[in-house]
Amino acid sequence: MKSNLYDKYKKEVIPELEKGFGYKNIMAVPKIAKVTVNVGINSRSTDSGLIDTVESTLRRITGQKPVRTKARAAISAFKVKENMVVGEVVTLRGQYMYDFLEKLITISLPRIRDFRGIPLRSIDAQGNLSLGFREHIVFPEIRSDEVERLHGLQVNIITTAGNREVGEELFRLMGFPLQKK
Repeated sequence: MKSNLYDKYKKEVIPELEKGFGYKNIMAVPKIAKVTVNVGINSRSTDSGLIDTVESTLRRITGQKPVRTKARAAISAFKVKENMVVGEVVTLRGQYMYDFLEKLITISLPRIRDFRGIPLRSIDAQGNLSLGFREHIVFPEIRSDEVERLHGLQVNIITTAGNREVGEELFRLMGFPLQKK
């Protein structure tokens, strides 16, 4: 079963981008390539349960098993040892990606307190979007009464846009609540 967001991309976004930017080939039209969801784990936190909590949270939010990221080198100023777990990351592609994005746009972003849209500065020069969440409880899979410790997470949406203007238009057409210019 295809996602509503994927259908919207195929039926509405592709023709609009072809018309607006003059793409001759459908394969040249920018698309969302992948979504990464990651959580950094503070090296000062000696609680081993935090890593398990983060893994459980990411698994519930994305529907995939996260991969632990480890420090490549020791950095004494940050009290980081080599091979120490410093984060967890999930990469979403295909159907999982579109399902996650649809949930992000329709449920999670509107649940953020005092949300006035995604700032345009969140889109980089290549047309990719980076969002940071201070609390993971904005996602519907996480019930606030069962949370032991709050942690933030970052969502990176990677596109094939190539520049900021095209990426911004892609996100606007896909239904992302971007702030006005």
